Amino acid sequence: MLTKRRYTPNNFRTRLSWAELDPDYLRQLIGLAKIEDLAGAGLATRPKQLGDVSTALMPETASGRAQLTAREPMIVCGLGLVQAVLDVYGQACSFRAHLQDGDRVVAGEALGTLSGPCGPLLQAERVLLNFLQHLTGIATETHRYVDVLGSSDTVLLDTRKTLPGYRVLQKYAFACGGGYNHRIGLFDRVVLKDNHLAVAAATAGDRLSETVCLARKTCVDLAIEVEVDTLEQIPAVLDAGADIILLDNFSSDDLQRALALIGSRACTEASGGIRIDSLATLAGIGLDFISTGAPIHQSTWKDISLDWQ
Repeated sequence: MLTKRRYTPNNFRTRLSWAELDPDYLRQLIGLAKIEDLAGAGLATRPKQLGDVSTALMPETASGRAQLTAREPMIVCGLGLVQAVLDVYGQACSFRAHLQDGDRVVAGEALGTLSGPCGPLLQAERVLLNFLQHLTGIATETHRYVDVLGSSDTVLLDTRKTLPGYRVLQKYAFACGGGYNHRIGLFDRVVLKDNHLAVAAATAGDRLSETVCLARKTCVDLAIEVEVDTLEQIPAVLDAGADIILLDNFSSDDLQRALALIGSRACTEASGGIRIDSLATLAGIGLDFISTGAPIHQSTWKDISLDWQ
């Protein structure tokens, strides 16, 4: 049942670009944030008083400029959202970025300048900072992980452990930090995980091989990845022609045994319990990929301020 290899690791080194994000989708996210602030969206009983009651006290014709400033070192991400946010709040507002997403920033450095009527600028301030601080936090944390891997050929991948509704933004931020993107959703790669194999009664032997073969025949244009928990599962998965073998929660010793079994017949990915302090060891054993959601779900917001000039 031996089959020809279809993919090399380079086929899976992909990064979301800003151009690949749907502008309408982003406007919907921004619009939701706006009505949270101005109309109490999410509350069972909406407030009787709507709108920005603080900004309403400001002079109606006032215009101004403000600067986005990094208060700590960071890898900046989300600058493309700033103008999108301003457009939702007021078409007369503009943003000029001084940097690009993915740039390394030192404390005190200016990210860009906003200008326009003060009303919409004040209303948009918190929303645009929320987006920027969150995405910059992910990019910065991802960069920490990538730095530990250093010059290794092993590539850092993200996971689907993302906040519902924010997946493409969080995965984009991961890419800005120097990582690469795993599948976006359930539609763009077959991944037979332990629960799939349990449901199909295909955790070992011929039944496991048959299930992988079925995936290859049915989803001919998609990569087939199979999660294994033990070394004993690997031969059946290899013989059926899996493109990627996901080694879940393997010890360092078992990872090396697995790599010896797999050789060049499939791409290899380690996942499960990956910590930044274990990356240096894993970087040197020959894995194609290490996947972890930690840079996303354990990141902290970075300190960015909006300062009036």
